Order: sequence, then structure tokens, then C-alpha cells
Amino acid sequence: MKFTINRAAFIKELNNVSRAISSKTTIPILTGLKIVASDAGLLLTGSNADISIETLIKADDPDIGLSIDEPGSIVLTARFFGEIVKKLPENELTVTVKDGFQTEITSGAASFNINGQDANNYPHLPEIDAADSVVLSGAVFKELISQTVIAVSNQESRPILTGVHFVLADNKFLAVATDSHRLSQRQIELPTPSNATFDVIIPGKSLTELSRMIGDDDSDVKMQFSENQVLFLLGDTSFYSRLLEGNYPDTSRLIPKEASTTVEFEAPELLAAVERASLLSHESRNNVVKLTLTPADNQVTIFSNSPDVGNVEEDLAPKDLTGDDLEISFNPDYMKDALRSFGQATIRVAFTSALRPFTLVPTEDTSNFIQLITPVRTF
Repeated sequence: MKFTINRAAFIKELNNVSRAISSKTTIPILTGLKIVASDAGLLLTGSNADISIETLIKADDPDIGLSIDEPGSIVLTARFFGEIVKKLPENELTVTVKDGFQTEITSGAASFNINGQDANNYPHLPEIDAADSVVLSGAVFKELISQTVIAVSNQESRPILTGVHFVLADNKFLAVATDSHRLSQRQIELPTPSNATFDVIIPGKSLTELSRMIGDDDSDVKMQFSENQVLFLLGDTSFYSRLLEGNYPDTSRLIPKEASTTVEFEAPELLAAVERASLLSHESRNNVVKLTLTPADNQVTIFSNSPDVGNVEEDLAPKDLTGDDLEISFNPDYMKDALRSFGQATIRVAFTSALRPFTLVPTEDTSNFIQLITPVRTF
């Protein structure tokens, strides 16, 4: 195998595929990057058994400067190969595989020789039937991930909660995540009718990596499913992830239908106030911020206290406040994550009691995006 390529273009694709490669794996060959050179171009593959990424660098793309002199394949240790490519002196590099999988990497006056492995020993990627597929705008899907993945659990004791639950039915695409202390739910209607239906749980870590790969120029993301895998197609890149097995809890019953007190804020203004209050709450063991609402006086006060440092109290200016008097405590970090997901929107916060979960929704669309937070008992 022998090919020459523009170094900057190669590094960009190398970085994407390397997201799936881990130095900690029970299958040694998966610490490597698989490269296959053919008339079509260069196929790069990386995998850690949970996620796999494959991208094709097309031979006919003039910006890539790819020239394939001899087709073939090789697996190279990703960490060394990546570092070498990034530090080569010239704008162009040549990779040549010799006998015994010895691989030479040259650029200008620099020449490296590293040991490779037989690409035939690299595990095959899953085959996924394209019958059930759904297409979403890259920007919409990236936003959907960022709005829901914040609520996945980091605790492996309940593996099912480390994923986001995706359901497609009746042309409505629903994504839900919860760690049992908070919940995020987003629903979108597909722009083009789809007969596809699915009910799957995708690991939050996979979605975070996928989100980082969706660039501004990725117009669409196509999703395809098999029994235990999901495939995302982004242009010439394929992103595979395993699915989590099991039944996701019924989260619809967690969302209150009624409210005794509601308040409206500009999300950035409430976020700024919670950030100020959390400066002191982080210094105390319980990390709690208290909100006091008095509708009769149109008054909302946020309070935080740290025995070692001091306390902070701030009167807020709600856009609207109705219902009963209420005093409620919550984890400010959950609140900050939720508020950031709304961007510049005006939000409505609905409370039922001091010890029941409360919801945050954008006032312009109260049914398709909900954040829920469980309060903290402070007595």
C-alpha cells in the first residue's frame, strides 16, 4: 500500500475517527487505526467496541490532494501514528507499507518507520439494514442532543439511565433522559413523513461524541437501526454505536400535569442569578440554593448560604408570577444545566409543592421541550 495526501486534510479526518479509539481496550488491535486504500479513496476506521467511526476520504476530491499509488490495507497504532502525522514538517505526507507490515511515513526530510498489523484481523463493523431510517437536520439533531444528554446518569449502577431514550411513532421523534434527580424531554415533528418506528436507548457518551462531529456544514444526519446497533450517516462518515439493552422507565408519569405556583423569567437572567447564588452554595456540603416566591407581592428571592463563607440573597424581577406562596430548595448545578439548554428563551417554571418535582418550559412552546428538576429536602 502506498498513498500521498495533504496533511491538514488528513489530520481533520484522522481526528474524527480517533474519537472512537481508546488505549484501554480488551481487544489489542482496537488501539489501532485501520486504513484501506482503494480506487475510491482512503477508508479510515476506528472502534472501541462501544462506538465505531468510519470515514471515506474520496480520491477525486481536489482539496484533499490524495494520490493512491498502490492499494492495500494496514492497522497502525493510533496514538503514535496521529502524533507523527501532526508533527510532520511539510504540507504533504506519504505512507508506504512494506513487507511484514512495516510502515514508512515520510514528509520532506522526515522519515518514520513504525510497525503495523494485518488489517484482516480487525473486527468487522456491523451490517445495518437501511429499511428503518430517519433523516434529521444536523443542526436540529445537535441541539436535541445538547438539550437531553445533560440529564443522563453517570452512575453505572443503573446502566439504562446512562442513555437517552429515543422513540419514533406517528412522525413524532421523542428524546428523554433522566438520572432520577432530573429529566429532560424534547419532541420534534419530522419535516418529511416517515413510516419508520423505533424505541431505542443510545448511550449518552456516544451521543456526546457524535455531537462533536456534526459540523456547521453537515446538512443532514441519517439514522438507521439494527437489533443492537444504531448507525448515523454524516456525509462520507459513518458513526456506529451499540444500543443499551433493557426497558427504559416510564417517565411520562413523572411530569406534573397541574401547578400551584408559576413564574416566568428570561432564561439568561435567571441563569445569571443562579450562577451568583451557586458561588457560595458550592462551598457548603449540601450545595443547595433556595427560592422564595410570594405572588401577592410579585416577589421572588434567591438565597444561598455557606456556614464557612457567608450568604447571598437577591431579589429577582419575574415577568409573571401567579399562584400560592412557596419556598423551595434545589441543586443549582441541575438548574444551570437546564437553563442553558433554553438559550435566550423566556421560560415558565411550574411548581406543585416544596417537595415535588418542578418543570421548566419555553413559553413559546410549552409541550415539546420540558426540563424537570427534583427539589432538595432541607429539613
